Amino acid sequence: MLTSWIYLILAIIFEVSGTTCMKLSEGFTKIIPSILIFVFYGICFSFLTLSLKRLEISVAYSVWSGLGTTLIASIGIIWFRESMTVMKFISITLIIIGVIGLNSGE
Repeated sequence: MLTSWIYLILAIIFEVSGTTCMKLSEGFTKIIPSILIFVFYGICFSFLTLSLKRLEISVAYSVWSGLGTTLIASIGIIWFRESMTVMKFISITLIIIGVIGLNSGE
């Protein structure tokens, strides 16, 4: 079971890396980030698939998408100097609450 969570964390890391490369590719005009998008997403989906051997899909997908979204929003704000509005903060908080709710409800 621990191995599945490690796979899920790795899937999140590679998904966030792939999404960050989307921004860095500047619309596929930069070759290295453009190639890395596909490499990182391929690795990401491989780890996500491996995590599903032991984790429920509802748990794995909600954690993967929720944590990935939260991390990408944070990277956008910190690294790419995107604005941090009250609405963004509330929305990110609601995503986190939603993931917790999906994973704790039976």
